[in-house]
Amino acid sequence: LDMVLGCFYLTEIRETSEGVGSKFNDFDEARLAHASDLIDLHAPIHVREVRHHDGEWLETTLGRMIFNEILPEKIGYQNILMDRNALKDLTASLYRQLSNEETASVLDSIKDLGFHYATTSGITIAINDIQVSSRKQGILDAATGLVNDYEEQYMSGLISEDERYDKAVDAWTKASDETTELVQEELTNYGGIAVMAVSGAKGNISQIKQMAGMRGLMSNPKGRIIDLPIKSSFREGLTALEYFISTHGARKGLADTALRTADSGYLTRRLIDIAQEVIILEEDCGTFDSYWITPRPEDEGNKTLPERITGRLAAAPVPHPETGEILLERNQEIDLEIGQTLVDAGVTEVPVRSPLTCEAHRGVCQACYGRLPATGLTVEMGQAVGIIAAQSIGEPGTQLTMRTFHTGGIAGLDITSGLPRVEEIFEARVPKGAAILADIDGLVEMEADEEGRRLRIVSREEFREDYVVPEDAHIMVDEGEDVEPGMVLATSMPALKGRKTKAAIAKAIEAANEAAEAGEGEPLHQVVANVGGKVEIDSGIISIVWDDIEVREHLIHASAYMLVKDGDMVRAGDPLISGPMNPHDILHIRGKDDLQRYQVDQVQQVYTSQGVAIHDKHIEIILRQMLRRVQVESTGDSDFIPGQMVDKFAFQDQNAKVLAEGGEPTTAKPVLLGVTRASLLTDSFLSAASFQETTRVLTQAAVSGAQDWLQGLKENVIIGRLIPARVDIPGMEELLKPQPMPEIAAVSPGGWLGVTDAPAGAFEQTAEGEDGPPEPNIFADNEDGEDSPLATLAAALASQDDDEDDDDDFDDFDDDDDEDESDDLGSNGLGQDGGESLAFGEDDAEGSSEPAAPTDDEGDE
Repeated sequence: LDMVLGCFYLTEIRETSEGVGSKFNDFDEARLAHASDLIDLHAPIHVREVRHHDGEWLETTLGRMIFNEILPEKIGYQNILMDRNALKDLTASLYRQLSNEETASVLDSIKDLGFHYATTSGITIAINDIQVSSRKQGILDAATGLVNDYEEQYMSGLISEDERYDKAVDAWTKASDETTELVQEELTNYGGIAVMAVSGAKGNISQIKQMAGMRGLMSNPKGRIIDLPIKSSFREGLTALEYFISTHGARKGLADTALRTADSGYLTRRLIDIAQEVIILEEDCGTFDSYWITPRPEDEGNKTLPERITGRLAAAPVPHPETGEILLERNQEIDLEIGQTLVDAGVTEVPVRSPLTCEAHRGVCQACYGRLPATGLTVEMGQAVGIIAAQSIGEPGTQLTMRTFHTGGIAGLDITSGLPRVEEIFEARVPKGAAILADIDGLVEMEADEEGRRLRIVSREEFREDYVVPEDAHIMVDEGEDVEPGMVLATSMPALKGRKTKAAIAKAIEAANEAAEAGEGEPLHQVVANVGGKVEIDSGIISIVWDDIEVREHLIHASAYMLVKDGDMVRAGDPLISGPMNPHDILHIRGKDDLQRYQVDQVQQVYTSQGVAIHDKHIEIILRQMLRRVQVESTGDSDFIPGQMVDKFAFQDQNAKVLAEGGEPTTAKPVLLGVTRASLLTDSFLSAASFQETTRVLTQAAVSGAQDWLQGLKENVIIGRLIPARVDIPGMEELLKPQPMPEIAAVSPGGWLGVTDAPAGAFEQTAEGEDGPPEPNIFADNEDGEDSPLATLAAALASQDDDEDDDDDFDDFDDDDDEDESDDLGSNGLGQDGGESLAFGEDDAEGSSEPAAPTDDEGDE
């Protein structure tokens, strides 16, 4: 913080300083003038020869020249004010252009320079730096008058208590905002405080407002805003009542620091559990799907479009909106310069590769991930990007939790409203007071009855079918007449000409039909209606027009705020009332792409409101795992059952196999699972068992004969193998080779993978002398007839009463021999590098050294 303050002080310009407009030949001459007290550090001067600057005269300050003396030539002359953000950008630029050693050396010099000038600047804070504006009282008087009016209206019965409360809170919020603007206008009068806030070294406008303006509205312990504001500032001093109201926020801030940190840590643990298996294991999955990135409102602290697309690969060519010239090729990496070029050309949305669209069956591919935000370099093979994503989202959650301490619980700035929102999104919960979404396109019709307000969406689609009438035909229907299917529209018969009454026409047709049956004439040529509807006749063409009407009705709560009115046209997915949207409704009505964009934006909204920057990629990786399952609707010729949750890639493989054999494919719909549920549905029973509900998970795995292919990090750590990551280490390249996998994995109703057709030899051990010694088998029973280590592990874990939900369900689980079983675990080398997969199979009575591979029948069961 001090170094930011020192650099800001050194590089600022003051037009009133000594020596403004002076001209010097070079840096040494200017420094001599400063030593002779002829110019000030902050005075704008003109210098001919400046380091890292090719040109004639340069307008700068001596302070900026001193700052640039420590920068390498590659960076160029930095003739800008070095506040917190400028120093961040400079650090990023140094990292991109220099080696790690050079970057560290330059940053060390900047640190020393900042500390030195923070000391020599003499910047300090005094109570007299804070001056209360004379205009503040006028703002307070206006707000007090409004609130008194609302109180009178309430006492007269014109408005309800809720309306009075809402209006009072709005009035004081507006007054508080006006006071903030007042403080900002007069910020330059606040000396050292202003320098610290403007430079970004310490504090912000909200804290200065509390010192010089008014503290404003506070929240009570339940989070409800107290409609009695604190009108005083810290400079003026609080009254006894105002101090008492303040204690709500103070206590809540300190309590949150202790309590909410646990919630943030638990969220991180859940995120890590769902994403731990996401590793970079291939270079390019070859997908042509795109994730479209559009600008967010920049006034909310969001990153600009070039910053959001930097470090990604283009999913499709991007043409110039006007000339059609290709600005960006498919699979071209986007840097900040290219991103700015796209924005300057008027491009408003860019298709990029994303973890959300990656088609890699295991992990994510390099091309869909792009650059690693931490290094700015292309992500390496074997990088555990899932763990990085979980930590990147979870760790700032702890920071956000702490932030309640800094703001002292001011209404609207408390993170306790933000962290639960992030948890709500990642757990895919239906939010409180969720908005109702239109499920079809149509016209809004409103009506009220005893039950409340009803909103109907009426969708009308007009269809028509045309019939060409021959020239000699007689039209049998009239304009506007309603017809039914099968009715005769026109009859081709010369004898009908001149006959005008329907009775005469009918008699003539009957006579012609009888003659045709007797073989004395040709049958009539008739035009018959295929559909029912209203008749339109135009130039020898008969059209039948009919409407297809679909109606959806919603009952609207009396307190809900309507976003539409009678007669409005709405599209499917539009919110009808205010409130957060139900993510499951978005998935069902708008589809997966809209859901992904909504969820990413919602998470970013919480973090950016607190000034925390997270890369979209990290959120996308978690969402990829949440959307990895599909729910079977119709089974076709597959082994799936309706309602079953299946991994989408296993589902695609199964369908491909069925289609190749000429069968009927399975249909399924995408589902959104919360991180906890998705973690428990993972293909690895070891990972799931180490997360939650250990007893239930292991019991279900044992009953279904589940197999664990040890593809994630957790399951390998549990049994003591090297994790399948960091392939840049010599000897670890083997981890990228395809591992033996079942050809088709059918998921049991409980959600566990049971193999139906494993490749031959997948479970065979290596014989001595072929590829080395046989690996120790931890799956089979001992020769002495004792339980196998895996059965022992299941029993030992199940006997730990760590799952309060399932404790009572498994009282009969055998846990009598804990001591002996723990010895078995150690003596059988459970921690050694075992086989390729870990499986629950049937115990062999004779203690076979082969693990029991399930047969087709067992897999089906």
